[in-house]
Amino acid sequence: MVGDGSAARVTAIHVGESADGLGARVLRRLVSDPSVRIVEADSCEVLVWLAAHDADSRAQRRQSALEGLPEALAGAANAQHVVLVSSALVYGAWANNPVPLTEQAALRPDVEFAYARQLGAAEQVVDEWRLSGPGRTVTVLRPAVAMAADGTSGLARALAAGMGQRPGEADPPAQFLHLDDLATSVVLAATRRLDGVYNVAPDGWVAGERVRALAGAVPRVKLPDRVNEVVGNLRWRFQRGPIPPGLRGYTRWPWLVANDKLKAAGWRPTVTNEQAYVEGTEDKWWTMVSPKRRQELSLGIMVTSAVVGAVVVVQFIRRVRRRRKGL
Repeated sequence: MVGDGSAARVTAIHVGESADGLGARVLRRLVSDPSVRIVEADSCEVLVWLAAHDADSRAQRRQSALEGLPEALAGAANAQHVVLVSSALVYGAWANNPVPLTEQAALRPDVEFAYARQLGAAEQVVDEWRLSGPGRTVTVLRPAVAMAADGTSGLARALAAGMGQRPGEADPPAQFLHLDDLATSVVLAATRRLDGVYNVAPDGWVAGERVRALAGAVPRVKLPDRVNEVVGNLRWRFQRGPIPPGLRGYTRWPWLVANDKLKAAGWRPTVTNEQAYVEGTEDKWWTMVSPKRRQELSLGIMVTSAVVGAVVVVQFIRRVRRRRKGL
């Protein structure tokens, strides 16, 4: 839901390329607004840049979150406002993160996770653009994991599949944003020219145990620490698709964001965390595993079974020895 329309709204908007479901959603909403005109970049008043959010498309072409952004800004010579869709990933996932994180929180992305660091750099680029000309404004949107029945990125699927799955350990709470709600936040930012950084997330979050239940995970079994580590590493390795280094930390620690600032500007989420998760993860992760991965997974299961069996045998022998010593 966008604002009440009382503020002056722009008419000339250009939406940068986006191969995922977000771009189509944004364009549908803008085209249906009679006071908005979709134009080419060189004649736009507002540039909407979604490419940084499109992780899958960039990965296929070996691009970074920054690629194309400086050129787009240079090509939009008449623009006075830019909307950049970044990600809440830029805050980093840490045990000492405030719950929830506000827009004033420091950016501490995992140093091994290049994508999150690149998003931080993209935010810096648009801020420099804002300062380089009079009257310029910028909206930076930092959404939680965005999902839908169509358009969910491989990165979002990997994060969702890794959450609520830690064997023998408590899972952190998580947030899941529907792409429709992300699209309305983009439209609001473009038509109202919101100035500043805004988190985008549903109200509240889902407890780790609830995520586990929604994922249909088996009941948690308490295992020795070393076995937990082996099982966790194997399960993460066999998630669907390539997993970038540094991403796993985002399934271990909280990075929940507050949405108060965006709601105060007139935005309202329409889909809950749980609804977005269920819709975006309808297919179980193992249905997307390639034949090669299935072979590796089978081997991993054999190795895990052997490790667990060895631990059980060792513990049994130790108990027998203790009993003999007690006689």
